[in-house]
Amino acid sequence: MAPVEFLQTLPNRWRGLPSDFRWFIIGLCLVTAGGHIVDPAFNNFLRDTFKLGADARGKLEFPRELPGFLVAMTSGILFFLPEVRTAAVAIFATAIGMLGLAWAGNQYGVMIAFLVLMSTGQHLLMPMRSSIVLSFAKQGRQASLLGQTGSITTLAGILGALFGWWFFATFARNLTTYRVAFIAGAIVTAIGALAILKMRLPELAASGPRPKIVFNAKYWLYYVLSIFHGARKQVFITFAPWVLITVYHRGPSTFAALAVVSAALGIFWQPIVGWLVDRFGERTVLMSDGLILVAVCVSYGFAHRMGTGGWVLLIVYASFILDQLLFAVGIARTTYIQKIAERPEDVTASLSLGVTLDHAVSMSIPILGGATWVMFGVEYVFVGAAVLALCNSIMATFVRIPERARPTGMVAPNVAATTDVRAKRVAA
Repeated sequence: MAPVEFLQTLPNRWRGLPSDFRWFIIGLCLVTAGGHIVDPAFNNFLRDTFKLGADARGKLEFPRELPGFLVAMTSGILFFLPEVRTAAVAIFATAIGMLGLAWAGNQYGVMIAFLVLMSTGQHLLMPMRSSIVLSFAKQGRQASLLGQTGSITTLAGILGALFGWWFFATFARNLTTYRVAFIAGAIVTAIGALAILKMRLPELAASGPRPKIVFNAKYWLYYVLSIFHGARKQVFITFAPWVLITVYHRGPSTFAALAVVSAALGIFWQPIVGWLVDRFGERTVLMSDGLILVAVCVSYGFAHRMGTGGWVLLIVYASFILDQLLFAVGIARTTYIQKIAERPEDVTASLSLGVTLDHAVSMSIPILGGATWVMFGVEYVFVGAAVLALCNSIMATFVRIPERARPTGMVAPNVAATTDVRAKRVAA
């Protein structure tokens, strides 16, 4: 189904969804809204409260990304819980972390502790979210359903970002306003966890406990793609906002406005990405993603050499938004591992390991990036990101989908087990 047609038929499709999937979507919408209240303000909170420089901001990514590196272990510790319950635990941890940021104030050590807790919840939710969505998907429509789910939750993200934009455009930036924003985000996120707990899907755990950790040499390319993606994306996550704050002197309302625009475009873009993956395959989409990101990184890193206002700022905004939109290409990596997995239970564990490998480099790259910024200039930080994006595109040329996983009208062996226990599927 084309993305525009999907949006036009959204109300009817919503009423036709299984009740458990509706609760899951509601929970994800609330989590997304809460995150879009907190995230756009976080970097300005760091700058205004702790007066961090680029090198110190880079070093802060080590504790913030450490939970991502440990996500396979964290998921393994909770192996006795069904995926739905693990997702709820992750969301509650995120909400408590947000509340802790509000309480921490200007205490740097306390702030880091709650930042780590919030990050633990966010990273643990990543593989659970994808795995649960895939469990509802029809064979050959996995990417489409991931994209359509992302499109729906993005609507909620717009509401959260709009609140953040209004709030910081109306009230002065100080510790109190940051605290109010973090508390609001925590409350909305916690309600999302309660919605997830309304789900009743015993079939998700029908095959027994989830494997703690799965490492399979046959999945090596997925691991490599995760590593290059993690290195590249962390440069933008850490330093793209820092460029807007320190070079262009933008505040929280700007980040909230950019989040609104990115989310609004994402409503259409995420179903398009899902459709492109199902139509042209993971290899083509991942290769194109890397090549586009090369241009995005170079334009973002060198734009300030032409000035800091007017149309130059528009180039920077456009690059920032395009980078945000391209995160949706993660759908292709998710469906790739799902299609090559030898067993259904390998999927969640492999996604968790992918997040771990992603963050193995995410923890160190910002430290190197911060030192590069201080020693050579911001341009070379993004040149490095462009090189990583190019490497990711080159590795994507090796992607191959087994014949058994291609949509030929037969259910592929790697999802047969989960298909048999569901009489109804979401029509993607």
